[in-house]
Amino acid sequence: MPENLASAVTNGIRVDVRTTYVEDESSPNHSYFVYLYQIEITNESEEEVQLLRREWTIVDGMAQKRLVEGDGVVGKQPVIVPGQTHRYVSGSNLPTPVGMMKGKYLMVRLSDQQQFWIDIPSFTLYVPHLDN
Repeated sequence: MPENLASAVTNGIRVDVRTTYVEDESSPNHSYFVYLYQIEITNESEEEVQLLRREWTIVDGMAQKRLVEGDGVVGKQPVIVPGQTHRYVSGSNLPTPVGMMKGKYLMVRLSDQQQFWIDIPSFTLYVPHLDN
C-alpha cells in the first residue's frame, strides 16, 4: 500500500506521486533500500499535451545527490488529452533508509508545439517502521 502522497499542478497538468518501500527487494544490512513510486499525470487543461522528457534529482539520507534524465517515462512519451490521466510505476534505490526525490517533465502542447516544464513534487522515500 502506498505510504504517502505528494501533488503539484503546473500549467493545468497535475502530478500525483505515491511511494512504497519494497522490503522484499531491500537489504538493509548492505545499505540497499528499494522504493517504488506511482505517478499519475492528469491533464486538467483544455489542450492535448505530450510528455517528452524527465529530469529527476534524488537525494539520499547523507545528502548525496544523483541526477537522472532522459526521454519520456518508462520507455513512453505519452499523449494526454484533456481530462485523461497517464499512470506509471517506476523505482529507485538508495544507500540509506530515507531520502527524497523531485523533478520535472518537459511537455509539448500539440496545438502549437509550445514546450513547457511541469513540476514533479518533492516526495520522501523512507522505511515506514523507522518513524515509530
